[in-house]
Amino acid sequence: MYINKAMVFGNLTRDPEMRALPSGGSVTSFSIATNRTFKKADGSKQEDVQFHNIVVFGKQAETCAQYLKKGSSAYVEGRLQTRSWDSEKGKQYRTEILAETVQFGPRSAGSGAGASGGSYESGDAEPASVPPFGGASSGSKPVREDAIDYPQEDINPDDIPF
Repeated sequence: MYINKAMVFGNLTRDPEMRALPSGGSVTSFSIATNRTFKKADGSKQEDVQFHNIVVFGKQAETCAQYLKKGSSAYVEGRLQTRSWDSEKGKQYRTEILAETVQFGPRSAGSGAGASGGSYESGDAEPASVPPFGGASSGSKPVREDAIDYPQEDINPDDIPF
């Protein structure tokens, strides 16, 4: 048995571009940046950023084009596919993730929907009972009693033991 599965969570590097297929369906493409930070042998910190091309089809493509924008976070599951074509530069290749599932990340405070810490699947409405980060109520949103009370101070990554 063979497995072709890709899972990425990151931020969009550009606004999604939606196009219509000859068959009448929709296709949306965008790219997501992921990063990792690690320490080199000499103890210095190094950051590595990777860019992933995402392609979404059908109703999910329309939802992504409507709700996602540059800077939005998203979790994408899908499969890898490499396309090739001939151009004046010679044979060119592009590897993409053909999305099967797209989940929207937490919305920013500037999006008009509040700053809740939940994640959103395509087409889902924002849950009304989720408090903003910090556990305190803002405005008329109710506070859940089982909500996590996040610390207000910043966490230094060097203090984490692993």
